[in-house]
Amino acid sequence: MADALREVFNNFGGMPLGTAAPELPLARAPVKPAGSQRPYRTLFLSDIHLGTRACQAEHLLSFLREHEADTIYLVGDIIDFWALNRGIYWPASHNTFVQKILKLARHDVRVVFIPGNHDEALREYAGSQFGNIEIERETAHRTADGRRLLLVHGDEFDQIARCHRWVAVLGDISYNGLVRINVWLSWARRKLRRSGYWSLAGYAKKRIKGALEFIYGFEAAVAHYARQAGADGVVCGHIHSAVIKEVDGISYINCGDWVDSCTAIVEHWSGKLELVHWDEIEHAAAAASREAAATYSRADAA
Repeated sequence: MADALREVFNNFGGMPLGTAAPELPLARAPVKPAGSQRPYRTLFLSDIHLGTRACQAEHLLSFLREHEADTIYLVGDIIDFWALNRGIYWPASHNTFVQKILKLARHDVRVVFIPGNHDEALREYAGSQFGNIEIERETAHRTADGRRLLLVHGDEFDQIARCHRWVAVLGDISYNGLVRINVWLSWARRKLRRSGYWSLAGYAKKRIKGALEFIYGFEAAVAHYARQAGADGVVCGHIHSAVIKEVDGISYINCGDWVDSCTAIVEHWSGKLELVHWDEIEHAAAAASREAAATYSRADAA
């Protein structure tokens, strides 16, 4: 697989895999550069899971159209090789996302890819580039207001993923099942004109004691690692549980995912970090559009 990946990625152009990338800069201008037209300084995305039927690539593409930034961090599980090994699924929207990221990287957007456990085959290329995209095992980001954030995917702190691969694969299949059921539930809610977004997988995480204990333990372990590294905070993914919070004095930031919750972290030019629930925004916009259309129809009928 490694040789096949090398051939594919080298065909994208740019620095060949195996060539060392330059040292990653941590400090950047604390104010928006005069020449920048992009509304955001940084985007953090994780757990997109391209190659699965659960991946909501269309929503992600609409998010990217509304959220342009100077830097994009892809914090792991971008391509789901586990799923692709079970069967090939690669619709046009998944290819469009890959091409969009490559195009952004060619047009002065800094793109850094930190592979996760589902795309761990790419970890052997840490320190290399393809198509102007930097690949790193982990890295650090300096926010506009001076905070140093450690960036890791997070599977290193998941004992099941590390020590019991077959259990992790079984859990992955079960989770994807919940997400696919949720597609039908969302359709039914729209037909019943129920407002807002509701996640079956998210509901299970919040109601099952074992899941809650796992999430809290994961957050504590990641925060402890960031403190040992001398960081002010940590940005991660892996557990599909988006949040910005303080954990033992460390800023813990989880990007969430694009198979269920459709969430991302954005950094404003002030350095403020914001959690964006894109699915909720799209649902609200669609509801407002329907209400506006209904109001217009009533007014026209009168």
